[in-house]
Amino acid sequence: MDFSFFSPAKILFGPDASRRIASSVSGFGTRAFVVTGKNPARAGNLITDLEQAGISCRTFSQSNEPAVEEVALGAEQARAFGADFVVAIGGGSVLDAAKVISALVTNKGDIHDYLEVVGKGRAIDHKPVPLVVLPTTAGTGAEATCNAVVASREHGVKVSMRSPLLYPDLVIIDPGLTLSMPKGVTAATGMDALTQLMEAFVTPYATPFTDALCREGLLRVSRSFQRAFECGEDLGAREDMCVASLFSGIALANAKLGAVHGIAGPMGGMIDASHGGICARLLAPVSRLNMERLEKLDSGHPSLAKYRETAQILTGNSQAEPGDGVDWIDALVRLMEIPSLTTFGLNAVICQKLGDKALAASSMKGNPVRLTREEIVLLLENEIRIS
Repeated sequence: MDFSFFSPAKILFGPDASRRIASSVSGFGTRAFVVTGKNPARAGNLITDLEQAGISCRTFSQSNEPAVEEVALGAEQARAFGADFVVAIGGGSVLDAAKVISALVTNKGDIHDYLEVVGKGRAIDHKPVPLVVLPTTAGTGAEATCNAVVASREHGVKVSMRSPLLYPDLVIIDPGLTLSMPKGVTAATGMDALTQLMEAFVTPYATPFTDALCREGLLRVSRSFQRAFECGEDLGAREDMCVASLFSGIALANAKLGAVHGIAGPMGGMIDASHGGICARLLAPVSRLNMERLEKLDSGHPSLAKYRETAQILTGNSQAEPGDGVDWIDALVRLMEIPSLTTFGLNAVICQKLGDKALAASSMKGNPVRLTREEIVLLLENEIRIS
């Protein structure tokens, strides 16, 4: 057994945890660059608390999934403001933008110097300014990862900036901040968390640490995801999904992901669908394909046993077989009425292009079995046929 384990420096979790921000950032400095979503007013209480503690604030709104040009502009504004630290309050896109901004405040090269695939992929040389994140959705796990995903419109792909230095210095998780999530966002982000938990669980890079996190996260998803979707005001269900999201982020950062994310990454740059929505539609078919390949390879394969355990956790049936878990996922996707990917423009031409792009994606390295280009294309074309 040989493994390492990384996580954010400090995590605060609990009701009204967000109101403890002023005391929690003591020592970070007196100038905060606050990255928000499309409604900056949601950060009002946070900014008031910081300003009452003598901290000057400058806001930056990240209204959509971050693009290279947008986060580069945010970094310029943060440097001009003289930011001592960066605070992010919002969904995964906001948190990812803030990670890049915090890094570029101290690493002053061009953003492309540090991006994978479309850039030079250089290592971040200098420690970013301190980063504080407060997620308002439950699913991306971005609060606990060391990479940030941004869109390159020029190349039509989503790419990562990745470094152990990108882990947030402080994560504040207040389940109350997620109560306002609409059903569609609850469904998409929750499916992202479920996908991350499953992929990090069955990957050959899993460790005893990540296995424990995935088991607990899957249990909370099984008992609370549907409840959070149907009764968004249920704080207990929201709390469970916040835990699942956090654990999924820590797990994926330490154990890698798999083919769902290997396909979803490049697909996100080619069609106008949310990342969580893509994961939702791909999780069941990719899992089926993986299980079929594993069964042929070795019926006693450890990853196949993990799929069986996942099914037993999700269904609550100790006798469940791997396919029962996939059926559970299919039923949940139908219940939540998550749209087909063809709704967002997936077609035969894009399927062919995705075959090569998915194989080149870094997430493919964590898949429990190596898939071929032909298998990926066929899987995607089947998604078109059944839509």
